[in-house]
Amino acid sequence: MHGGDEVVAALAGPPQPLDWKFSQVFGERTAGEEVQEVDIISAIEFDKTGDHLATGDRGGRVVLFERTDTKDHGVSRRDLERMDYLISRHPEFRYKTEFQSHEPEFDYLKSLEIEEKINKIRWCQTANSALFLLSTNDKTIKFWKVQEKKVKKISDMNLDPSKAVGNGSIASSSNSSSPKPCLANGSSLDGSYNNLSHDFSFPPGGLPSLHLPVVVTSQETNLVARCRRVYGHAHDYHINSISNNSDGETFISADDLRINLWNLEISNQSFNIVDVKPANMEDLTEVITSAEFHPTHCNMLAYSSSKGSIRLIDLRQSALCDSHAKLFEEPEAPGSRSFFTEIIASISDIKFAKDGRYILSRDYMTLKLWDINMDSGPVATFQVHEYLRPKLCDLYENDSIFDKFECCLSGDGLRVATGSYSNLFRVFGCAPGSTEATTLEASKNPMRRQVQTPSRPSRPLSSITRVVRRGTETPGVDANGNSFDFTTKLLHLAWHPTENSIACAAANSLYMMLSFLFRMRLCNMGLGYL
Repeated sequence: MHGGDEVVAALAGPPQPLDWKFSQVFGERTAGEEVQEVDIISAIEFDKTGDHLATGDRGGRVVLFERTDTKDHGVSRRDLERMDYLISRHPEFRYKTEFQSHEPEFDYLKSLEIEEKINKIRWCQTANSALFLLSTNDKTIKFWKVQEKKVKKISDMNLDPSKAVGNGSIASSSNSSSPKPCLANGSSLDGSYNNLSHDFSFPPGGLPSLHLPVVVTSQETNLVARCRRVYGHAHDYHINSISNNSDGETFISADDLRINLWNLEISNQSFNIVDVKPANMEDLTEVITSAEFHPTHCNMLAYSSSKGSIRLIDLRQSALCDSHAKLFEEPEAPGSRSFFTEIIASISDIKFAKDGRYILSRDYMTLKLWDINMDSGPVATFQVHEYLRPKLCDLYENDSIFDKFECCLSGDGLRVATGSYSNLFRVFGCAPGSTEATTLEASKNPMRRQVQTPSRPSRPLSSITRVVRRGTETPGVDANGNSFDFTTKLLHLAWHPTENSIACAAANSLYMMLSFLFRMRLCNMGLGYL
């Protein structure tokens, strides 16, 4: 299929399911290797360009990776535009640098240990080829600048050895002159080397015997991470979210009961914009679980709660946004309430789509897609853990029911993804008519556990009728008949902002999966990247 036919086919039906392949792995474990707790990855984030990737771990370290395959292919842009040029790039990243972001601390007033674990990482706008990012643990947010700096070295002393040997006067003045008697404190008997007087002047050539190092800037560069600001002492509870504003100047931080607004340039002051703490803590019924700024509207943000609701607030309404502009929640089905209802309804993560029209939320059992223009319920629901419903008692006993899985959307908004147990993650198509529901494993053979099962056809996102999609589900076992391992869980993953590439964390290993192929067509046909 070529040219316009490809476009017509794309417009006529939903995109085809992606064929995922393994790309790279960093920190791969050998068989039987024990994973250190401090090495487990706890945060993943691409920057807006997708050329840089940051991970944080439970040891308080931030590791940066940079993309290496974005260089020119040796063909000029004009030549590419004149021919049917097929590019099948293999996105590749390499280790760039790492630094210690947080250290373990102790709150003596509350007798509380503060872990160094990195909870969230967010990239900020770049400037002068320097990278900026925010990282946070439970209590303290830090603003980092990572920049290449030229290495300074000591090249030589100020005394030129060749001149010292070849020039008799210098050599004689420093070495050949007869030694003068000195006192025990080093001063000369004749007083010529006593403390310098105010009218003392250095000879034109300097003191030949005074050796000083000469520091020069070499052509070698070294990456240096420097903490520019520390935003602390603003949260009584553990920070669960940070999010940059589209204005490039402010960001929010959220804990269980409050959301604070910060200016990047001011570290000693923040504004409390949401406070759900009741006068009597016994009246507390829900807590904040995640918060995210709108990608384009600097006055709008959304936050989720442990009751499964999402509130959209407008900062223009009031200084303290106790009242929400919109409330998104799914009505509870009659007769379905149980002891676990509120636990599994708690939203662990929310993400805005790139255009800001949709919000993706993850609770323990499902992924839900919400249209911000329709607050009556989600436009699509994707079943992730329905097969675990009979096991909720066991999951409650071993605390697995409280696991917080993240979610992400593709840059084009056509697909969503989230993690699961046994190092599996799910990819669902959310385009009109799509039936894509793929289960992948974070390994060198991601399709190893793949089983194709029919799924219900989806409907346009604007439709009021809800869409329910089930993933590849077999109660308690995978495609090979193996029991699911609830100790290996894929909590953190991120979708590349412009390409079909996913970075996911399996314990201390970072896996890169991809499904990437695009075609550059003739410019005079009016077609760009397909």
